[in-house]
Amino acid sequence: MENYSIRKINKEDNPEVAQLIRAVFDEMDIPKVGTAYEDPYLDLMYEEYNKSRSVYYVVENNGKIVGVAGIAPLANEAETICELQKMYFLPEARGIGIGSEMMEVCLQSGKNLGYEKCYLETMPFMLDAQKLYKKAGFNYIDAPMGSTGHVSCPVWMLKEL
Repeated sequence: MENYSIRKINKEDNPEVAQLIRAVFDEMDIPKVGTAYEDPYLDLMYEEYNKSRSVYYVVENNGKIVGVAGIAPLANEAETICELQKMYFLPEARGIGIGSEMMEVCLQSGKNLGYEKCYLETMPFMLDAQKLYKKAGFNYIDAPMGSTGHVSCPVWMLKEL
């Protein structure tokens, strides 16, 4: 994992971050309706996460952003519950352990921000991602929590922080 670094998003990262997220959606053929693809703030991720009890990270490799993920309050849910949001990696950053590292940074941030549980939503075919989530201590739950607006994500997971 040489030359990889995890840092908080900067305003000037916005275009590259939006492009990365859209590229992963296209590559994996993820539905664009009822998912993060439709989120109005995809082009304004710095602003969206520059809020109280929210944080967004980028993984950089030789000056190029190759992965992203963040933590934010879960809408319409207890304030002790955060959501792991918009975790995406370009193909070259997968399978080398950087996802686990990013997850650790995000979950530690969640804990530091005062959350007790972390929720996430994903797609059934994203099995590598689910393996990563399970390894990090997430468990499957039977119903969605909060109101993410992502009606096309039918897999829900929760972890105690």
